[in-house]
Amino acid sequence: MSVRVVVRTFSELCITAGALIILFVVYFLFWTGVQAADAAEGEIDTLRSQWAQEPVAPAPPPASPETSPSTTPDADRTPDPGPAPYRAGKPFATMHIPRFGADWEWPVLENTAVTTLQKGLGHYSGTARPGDTGNFAVAGHRRTYGDPFKDFPRLRPGDAVVVNDGTTWFTYRIARKPYRTVPTDTAVVAPVPRGSGFEDAGRYLTLTTCEPEWGSSHRLIAWAHLDATRPVSGGRPPELSG
Repeated sequence: MSVRVVVRTFSELCITAGALIILFVVYFLFWTGVQAADAAEGEIDTLRSQWAQEPVAPAPPPASPETSPSTTPDADRTPDPGPAPYRAGKPFATMHIPRFGADWEWPVLENTAVTTLQKGLGHYSGTARPGDTGNFAVAGHRRTYGDPFKDFPRLRPGDAVVVNDGTTWFTYRIARKPYRTVPTDTAVVAPVPRGSGFEDAGRYLTLTTCEPEWGSSHRLIAWAHLDATRPVSGGRPPELSG
């Protein structure tokens, strides 16, 4: 085989490899975003249909000492089982972050499995529900699959994060600029998250995403506290009407 043939063959292989790399990059950066946008829109449509047919019952308020079962006459009645558990991989709420744009809206689905995060944001199973005492913790991609948390570093103290579960708007307020940590730092989603500055039990929100922007060696964390609630029947909260 002549040198010319070898060079030509090598050149053709390089061109083919380059084309495959370009196609992969296009798929990874563009097509996954298209797929995620369609999937997220479908999940939101599903939620809205469910809410229109059978609105989610709001969680009952915590019992006070005066009305706790141990001090009421009917203490022996069957305790209220509470709201049904969320279904794995299924949506139960939507989230809005005005800092990321007036049209920024993503579904929140149960668990943080790979396939779940390809359709929206994922709720860390075992953490609190929206509005409940504890830590409502949510993860999302920073890049690929729609880039929901692309602008995560822009979050600032006082920014609103609004969650809608079909009956209630929950408005949280970011407490501090995003915090950088390692993936094994699971205490950031504890009921009273470590590093957040919160010291006592409360109604908190934790958002997590990958760091750096195109890597996953670290995590960026944003913490918020519940600032206000509003029934859906009362219209959108002012944070979303501007």
